[in-house]
Amino acid sequence: MGGTTLKLLFSTSLTLPKWVALGAFFYSKGGVYMPQVAIMLPNGTVEKVDRESKESLDALRQVAALLLKAALQDQFKGIRLGEAVAEEDQFFVDSDKDNQQVSADELEGLERAVKKLAKENLKIELVKVSVDDAVKAVEGDQFSSELLKENAEDGQVSLYKMGDATILAQAPIMLYANLVKNVKLLSVAGAYWKGMSSNPMLQRIYGTVFFKKEDLEADLKARQEARERDHRVIGNQLDLFFVDPKVGAGLPYWMPKGSTIRRTIERYVIDKEVGDGYEHVYTPVLMNLDAYKTSGHWDHYREDMFPPMDMGDGELLELRPMNCPSHIQIYKHHIRSYRELPLRIAELGMMHRYEKSGALSGLQRVREMTLNDGHTFVALDQIQDEFAKILKLIMDVYKDFNINDYTFRLSYRDPKNTEKYFANDEMWERSQSMLKAAMDSMGLDYYEAEGEAAFYGPKLDIQTKTALGNDETMSTIQLDFMLPEKFDLHYVGEDGKQHRPVMIHRGVVGTMERFVAYLTEIYKGAFPTWLAPNQVNIIPVSDEKHGDYADDLAREFRAAQLRTVVDHRSEKMGYKIRESQTQKVPYTLVVGEDEVANGTVSVRKYGEKDQVSMSKQDFLDLILHDVATYSRED
Repeated sequence: MGGTTLKLLFSTSLTLPKWVALGAFFYSKGGVYMPQVAIMLPNGTVEKVDRESKESLDALRQVAALLLKAALQDQFKGIRLGEAVAEEDQFFVDSDKDNQQVSADELEGLERAVKKLAKENLKIELVKVSVDDAVKAVEGDQFSSELLKENAEDGQVSLYKMGDATILAQAPIMLYANLVKNVKLLSVAGAYWKGMSSNPMLQRIYGTVFFKKEDLEADLKARQEARERDHRVIGNQLDLFFVDPKVGAGLPYWMPKGSTIRRTIERYVIDKEVGDGYEHVYTPVLMNLDAYKTSGHWDHYREDMFPPMDMGDGELLELRPMNCPSHIQIYKHHIRSYRELPLRIAELGMMHRYEKSGALSGLQRVREMTLNDGHTFVALDQIQDEFAKILKLIMDVYKDFNINDYTFRLSYRDPKNTEKYFANDEMWERSQSMLKAAMDSMGLDYYEAEGEAAFYGPKLDIQTKTALGNDETMSTIQLDFMLPEKFDLHYVGEDGKQHRPVMIHRGVVGTMERFVAYLTEIYKGAFPTWLAPNQVNIIPVSDEKHGDYADDLAREFRAAQLRTVVDHRSEKMGYKIRESQTQKVPYTLVVGEDEVANGTVSVRKYGEKDQVSMSKQDFLDLILHDVATYSRED
């Protein structure tokens, strides 16, 4: 059979069947002809895959990354190139130049260059070269040199080659570039070399590509929606928070408006928990390292903890990554009786976790966070009732925040993973069966996931859908037989003897940072009235004539605990009304001659074009009802 030959330098040549030369072909499935494509693996093996499969899209993105690398090399002589990677839904190339970096304005020209190269239908070859020759060929480019040396094997390195452009052979790739038709370069961003802040900052150019034009258009539409909902963008537009790497990457600064939203949530949560029998506490953010060695966090969680601080006298203090050892100390401070159980302890506890710079993202991935945390100490026969009580609390909170799209996941250990999970088969089997029985007794649907448990016990994870349809764990309830054992916890039973309690860990809304990010994206910045940082914006038609009336209204509204602002600026009224809408204030009131004379207000609700005139008292009744019902439609 004839075929196409791929030359492997310093290796034998590989003869491929004729269908490879076509790049794309079809096969029959149930009488329907389905498209397939040929992809090559880093070892030189060629496979047929369905064009609609994830594997084919990944390989297409890898080709697109190679084409972008070739276009960068062609248009910017002397450019240094880092990683060229195909990700889950995009591809990127890292680069660095001596002069000004590639600007966003230059993406369109680069995109045309990528498409032009694709039309040339250049064949992609797998070559193996000596690492010394490969490094010599990229002399002056320290990033490419480092990648080549790291990926060398037996003195050689495998490369995908297309014309003068090469890319490391680390993932499957499409054999022909002509399939890269529907491609779009998306954005430029900064990225530390290998994701470490101690390394140089490179420029990362993102792009996406699809086989079909309609798929590309749908993807771009979804990305636009994501940009409009991105809590980082909205946070900047509404002045809610900021993060400045110069003063601390992953350490958010909450501006007054963002602080108001967060404080409203915190007050709500505390009141809700106190009403449910929790005792709120404050505990230090520092703890002796020995406590985390006892709990097992140091063994199982060390990579996510900051280095200990040596106090100079042999004491090592640790920024806490978890609150549970702190609440255990609260429990241990007194001798406990069975009459105190269930003992419910809660805290808005600040924690610190080491996150690599490349993983940090707005409020969603941070290094300092405040967890809505709680721990209940119970007797064995109280587990099921307490579990149901906690779950009811969580579902009540979801209702008030209008969170309706969620599922239940029972997260078990992976019994084969002896490094991650505490070794006690009897404990795991007992706690997992009790968790499952509690869910079954409530008649709730759930699915089971092995390998998702905490290292000390199984848990119920409540999975919510983000604004963009992604799965995210919002709340957890965890059974723990291990920590009471490790910290030797007891209570005096009715029989006068000591008994071991069971510990239930639970988080209702997770961290304040991630929850605010979630709500910002779900609401698209238009927070419901009870959460909005500014609930009422009063605009006098003439500040000289109507400003005093506006101030009188504001004082009365503030006395009713409504967050109210009066816009006294000398801007045109139309501009001030538009800005109030842009800032997504729930209620904008315009007051002029008629309103002053009649003691009324002209009300415009966010998102509506019409203004409605009503008495001051009717408006107060309206907005206070809105706040009291958590702005729910029902």
